[in-house]
Amino acid sequence: MKLPDFEAWAVFAAVIEHRSFSGAATALAVSKATVSKAITRLEARLGTSLFHRTSRRLTLTESGRALADHAQRIRAEGEAAEEAAFESATAPAGLVRVAAPLTFGIQAVAPIVAEFMALHPGIRVDLRLSDALIDIVGDGIDIALRIAELPDSSLRARSLGPVRVHIVGAPEYFARAGRPRHPADLANHACFVYTNMATPDLWRFRRAGGEEAGVHVEGPMRTDSGDAMLPALRAGLGIARLPEFLVGEDLAAGRLETVLDDWSSGAAGLHLLTPPGTLRPVRVEALIDYLADRLRRICNKVR
Repeated sequence: MKLPDFEAWAVFAAVIEHRSFSGAATALAVSKATVSKAITRLEARLGTSLFHRTSRRLTLTESGRALADHAQRIRAEGEAAEEAAFESATAPAGLVRVAAPLTFGIQAVAPIVAEFMALHPGIRVDLRLSDALIDIVGDGIDIALRIAELPDSSLRARSLGPVRVHIVGAPEYFARAGRPRHPADLANHACFVYTNMATPDLWRFRRAGGEEAGVHVEGPMRTDSGDAMLPALRAGLGIARLPEFLVGEDLAAGRLETVLDDWSSGAAGLHLLTPPGTLRPVRVEALIDYLADRLRRICNKVR
C-alpha cells in the first residue's frame, strides 16, 4: 500500500483556507500549477472530485466537505510535529488565527492578545471579531471563543467559565410597562431578540429549587448584535437578555435595571474551541494556554 500523499492533503487544506488555488499558491510560496497538480493528484487517488470549479467561483463538493476536517488535521499535525522538533532550539513563531465575539473580543480578548504578543514577538495574531457564527475548519481558524451552549460537534472544546446573563431594561420602560415578576410575563413585553442563537425567540429560565420556565418573546427589534440593542434599550423601548460584559456599565450608571433576578436566564458559558486533532503547532498551544488562564480568571472574578 502506498503512503498517503501528505503534500496533496496539505495543499487541499490550504485551498480550503484561502478559497482559491491562487491564494493557496501565494500562501505556500509555490506556483498555481503546483497547487492544481496536487489537487488533481489527490482527486485521482481518492476517486472523487473535491471542488466545483467555475471561472468565478470555487466551492467544495459534498466529498470535499466531508474530507475538509481530515485535511486540516493532517496539515496541523504535520506543522505541530515539525515545530515540536525545533521547540527546544527556537522560540514559537508564526501566525495564529483567532475568532471571538465582537464586544467581548474588544473588551477582554484583544488586551490579552497584546500581552501575549509582547511576550512572544515571533508570533503574529490574526484576530477576527464578529458575532456571526463561523466555520472554524473551513476558515482556517486555530482558536475560536464562543459564548453559548455548545451543540455536539467534532470540534475540541474547553469550558473556561460561566458568563452571567441579565434581563435588562431602562427605568423609564419599567415605569411605563411594569416589571415582569415571572418569565411568563415577558410574553406581554417588548423584547429585543438576539438572532445568533439556535432558538432566538425562546427564552429559557431556571431558579433555585429546580423550577423551569420557557417563554416565546417578540418585540420591535431583532438583531445579530447585542451592542446594537443598547441605544434602544437606553431609550426605554423594550427589554433584552444580554451578558454582563455588555451591560455592566449601564447597570452601574443606572441607565438600565435588571429584572427576574431570582431566575437564571440560560446556561451561557465561555468556551475555547479548536479544530479536531490532538497535535497543534507550538505557537497555537502557547496562545491557547495563555488565553485559557487569563479568561478563566476573568470569568471567576465576575461570578
